[in-house]
Amino acid sequence: MKPTAAAHSSLGSFVATRRSLSRRQFLRGAGIVMSIPFLDSMLPAFAKAATGGSPTGPNAKPRRMLGICNNLGLLTDQFFPKNAGRGYELSPYLQGLKDHRNDFTVFSGVSHPNVDGGHPADVCFLTAAPHPGSSSFRNTISLDQHIAEQIGTLTRFPSLTLGVNTRTKSLSWGGTGVAIPPEDKAADVFKQLFLQGSPAQIAAQIRRLDTGRSILDTVAGQAKELSRSVTARDRDRLDQYFTSVRDLEQRLQASRGWENVPKPVVHVPTPIDPANPAAYMEKVKIMYDLARLSFETDSTRAVTLMLDGVSTPALEFNSSSTSDSYHNLSHHGKSEAKRSQLQSIDQWHMKLLANLISDLKKVREGEDTLLDRTMVLYGSNFGDANAHTCFNMPTLLAGGGFRHGQHLAFDRERNYPLPNLYVSMLQRMGIEHDKFASSTGTMKGLEFA
Repeated sequence: MKPTAAAHSSLGSFVATRRSLSRRQFLRGAGIVMSIPFLDSMLPAFAKAATGGSPTGPNAKPRRMLGICNNLGLLTDQFFPKNAGRGYELSPYLQGLKDHRNDFTVFSGVSHPNVDGGHPADVCFLTAAPHPGSSSFRNTISLDQHIAEQIGTLTRFPSLTLGVNTRTKSLSWGGTGVAIPPEDKAADVFKQLFLQGSPAQIAAQIRRLDTGRSILDTVAGQAKELSRSVTARDRDRLDQYFTSVRDLEQRLQASRGWENVPKPVVHVPTPIDPANPAAYMEKVKIMYDLARLSFETDSTRAVTLMLDGVSTPALEFNSSSTSDSYHNLSHHGKSEAKRSQLQSIDQWHMKLLANLISDLKKVREGEDTLLDRTMVLYGSNFGDANAHTCFNMPTLLAGGGFRHGQHLAFDRERNYPLPNLYVSMLQRMGIEHDKFASSTGTMKGLEFA
């Protein structure tokens, strides 16, 4: 398909004048609006504008946050290191992240003050609102929505709220204590990111995807023109990005799982993501990829992801399956057989997290990597799911421009407030606030890089 007149004109002006590309450049086709990742060709105007003014201004180098809550926790005796500081010995679970040990900080002895109630506490992971199990509970604004209020107008989406195996449990809450429902259909998120136009155009594009055609086919002419107009480094960057998009399309298509479902009488978008809740790990991987692509294209700067294991049946991953549901395994009663299966699940979580960190490190954004500019918060509302306790929450922060490579160990009997970390994250985003929820300051021992 040939470029539209408007799109051709936009690219043509760049070719003719050699001006730096706009940060808001898109490739457009019928039913398609594809953002372009950060390129060196965008840097002159970008860098010039970023030298002065607010770090959260429209042309400042973007900083981002991905908040992930695993609501069944981790076996803490396998997660927490035994010694503190920068020379700490990696725990069994953190061995899965050994290639990135200087890219993350692990925390122990932290929790949200007065957040109790076991399972209901998962919706407080990014709010720290007290007593979620009480009948009078009302949630408060979440960290991502606080960020969205400050800088959400700078991107196409103020925030993205995602979930695995849930459309009700959300990490994202507005200022009035109302939940933002998570999107757990990867195909729908993909369409939000890449499909735009009239209903007929979108429906036609979905049919093309359903028959194995890539959205890249629709904008191929513009993509080639753009590639000819940028540096060799930028061409490599674009090739990497387009390959990522095509790979995700193929994996979504391969895991459709809907062939035996009767077709509805009325037309609805074809579901192409895993239909079986047991394909939990595949869903996690796809959501990680979508979050990365949303950051890579600067479509948003705040993403949350609730990994809901409570409603997940026996898992199917690594060519095998567990003998019991995820929830029942997490309440193992110290059964070694159940703990062994739970360790396999936890280690797979660490593997996927390591892959996410690797993928973020591979993407260049000017002189930085995408990981340098993306804070990845991974943790749980549970310190011990077997005992339903919300103390000593396993927490890890990767990337985002902090000086990592350490274990910050606090008192496991009298926990240090985790919301202090959220204040540090806000300040790293360029949002100069000194208070969030029940914080008492910034995170002690965590420094900007």
